[in-house]
Amino acid sequence: MEPILSVERLSKAYTGRGRETRAIEAISFQVNQGEFVGIMGPSGSGKTTLLNCIATIDAPTAGRVAVEGRDITGLRPAQLAAFRRQRLGFIFQDCNLLDTLTAFENIALALTIQGVPAGEIEGRVRECARLLDIGECLDRYPYQLSGGQNQRVAAARAMVTRPALILADEPTGALDSQSARLLLERLTRLNREEGATILMVTHDAFTASYCSRILFLRDGAVFSQLERGEMDRRAFFRAVIAVVARLGGEQSDVL
Repeated sequence: MEPILSVERLSKAYTGRGRETRAIEAISFQVNQGEFVGIMGPSGSGKTTLLNCIATIDAPTAGRVAVEGRDITGLRPAQLAAFRRQRLGFIFQDCNLLDTLTAFENIALALTIQGVPAGEIEGRVRECARLLDIGECLDRYPYQLSGGQNQRVAAARAMVTRPALILADEPTGALDSQSARLLLERLTRLNREEGATILMVTHDAFTASYCSRILFLRDGAVFSQLERGEMDRRAFFRAVIAVVARLGGEQSDVL
């Protein structure tokens, strides 16, 4: 089976003031259908640059990114915009919801932009809301919701279009521990029940412990990889902490 995501020798360098800085260097990995993969590393390790290149937000200097077998690194701007809209879902640290729209309207907007028939929109929005336990929030505006509820609305917006790949950039970074745990449990539910394929950048070991596999970056390259396998989440958390300690990065003590 073709992987959902294939990254081959991906590199990104920035040039300024007569010098070149290599953010990532020859990174290769794959993500299969239904995986929940985390990317961890200390500040400056290249994890956000890697995600931005996969998300088509930034253009790599060298290498290849393929989603569902399609090489996206050579697409023209209009093709990239269409691809991003149709096949990728995004969850950011800041929810980026529209304050003038209700939660239902924020989620439905993604479908409207795709041209989904009006008769299908309500059912798809409500099904995503059910999976994320925000059904009672749909008629409210973002300012009427908690940070955790807004982030779950953002997750529903990312999921409702049925993308090939959901890209999450520090999705729990602005949440308290209880809200973060609830969001991660719901993302796990989307992954297990709906087969959502998720690639998540995080600096936090607690957040990463919900993943099925983690890539650790250091100095722009893959330092190590850790698979959860049959471990329960607590055992996996301890394994993640051990790698983070070797990396010298930040960690969370919350279980």
